[in-house]
Amino acid sequence: MELKEKLISSFMAFEERIDVHSELHDVRTAALKNFENKGFPTKKDESWKYTSLNAILKNDFTVFSKKENAIEFNHVKKYFLHEIDTYKIVFVDGVFSSHLSATTHEGIDVCLMSSALTKPKYKMVIDAYFNQIANEDESLTSLNTAFAMEGAYINIPKSKVADKPIEIMYFSTGNEAALLVQPRNLVIVGENSHVQIIERHQSLNENPVLTNSVTEIFAQKRAIVDYYKIQNDTLEANLIDNTYVSQKQESHVSVHTFSFGGNLTRNNLNFYHFGERLTSTLNGITIIGEKQHVDHYTLVKHSTPNCESFQDYKGIYSDRSTGVFNGKVYVEKEAQKTNAFQKSNNILLSDKATINAKPQLEIFADDVKCSHGCTVGQLDETALFYMQQRGIPQKEAKALLMYAFSNAVIENIKIPELKQRITKIIATKLGVKMGFDL
Repeated sequence: MELKEKLISSFMAFEERIDVHSELHDVRTAALKNFENKGFPTKKDESWKYTSLNAILKNDFTVFSKKENAIEFNHVKKYFLHEIDTYKIVFVDGVFSSHLSATTHEGIDVCLMSSALTKPKYKMVIDAYFNQIANEDESLTSLNTAFAMEGAYINIPKSKVADKPIEIMYFSTGNEAALLVQPRNLVIVGENSHVQIIERHQSLNENPVLTNSVTEIFAQKRAIVDYYKIQNDTLEANLIDNTYVSQKQESHVSVHTFSFGGNLTRNNLNFYHFGERLTSTLNGITIIGEKQHVDHYTLVKHSTPNCESFQDYKGIYSDRSTGVFNGKVYVEKEAQKTNAFQKSNNILLSDKATINAKPQLEIFADDVKCSHGCTVGQLDETALFYMQQRGIPQKEAKALLMYAFSNAVIENIKIPELKQRITKIIATKLGVKMGFDL
């Protein structure tokens, strides 16, 4: 049975298991119908023209994990930011792991999506925010909505600062021959509040996994959100990450995406503006090789005046790897005084590596500052020669040049311990030993 048919046939059993009379029944049913009509995206879809899911969908994925798979903290400690204290929301094969997690309801809510979707005390919040900005035209977002049940629920009330970063961790044990997981995250940050969040998906063996994740982030007036996505998975892991961000007046939201591992990674990152004088920041570093594929699809929709957006994506591609950057900045007529900047810089280390870049500006206002640019090239041979003449070996010289190329994005990391972690992962990817294994 093909995966699409398996999912459709599994839906009734899923609803009966969670509560067929849930108030979300109509939302789920409509979402499944949309997925049934559209199916999985193909290269015939303009936004997916460089990325094919065909090879992945040939796997016989288990839709629901058949058993609880416990893992010990010592076995996965290295994936956490263990140098500092953090809140932790941890899932193993899509199931919440209480003994690996450190959640809280003290002043802020850092807990489970399943609780928020089913408990009466969360009803008003769920009615106001769940599935409100997720794109219903995206078939994979609709698929996630149909089966939405587990994930992270984070609610930072008005005028609160999360006292420590929040880690959202999704582990796949590989106990299933092939597993599909569909986490759903909801992040609400109230007026004048601040939170730092780190999200990671990690397979623990070589069995195939497909993650179809949806995250909705709501930043109220003057809220500050720093969101970090670490994608450094095994070569059998596939990730489709759909993130939707709603911003209100004078809020600042930054999403930093670090794509180093995995077989196929697709990041759909969408920002929507609902207030003036706000700032959106989208940064990314991609360093891949072999036959890895990373696709960044971004949208920033400027709908209000006096707002700013900054996109800075760096890519380093070796072997037969493939990168995609499809970034759109949309400026509506009412969005005067917009300042929008978009940049995609790429280095190809192999004749067989590929980058497909499509930066786009659609501007309907006449008093704006908007720019976009894309570069594709190789390492500066003159600089490489200069460094070797001063005694730096060729391998280390190349690594230094590539690190310098990525440094502008690294410097935007606001958690020192995470900056150090990312720096060491990059060093490992570039082939320079720094006494760190991840």
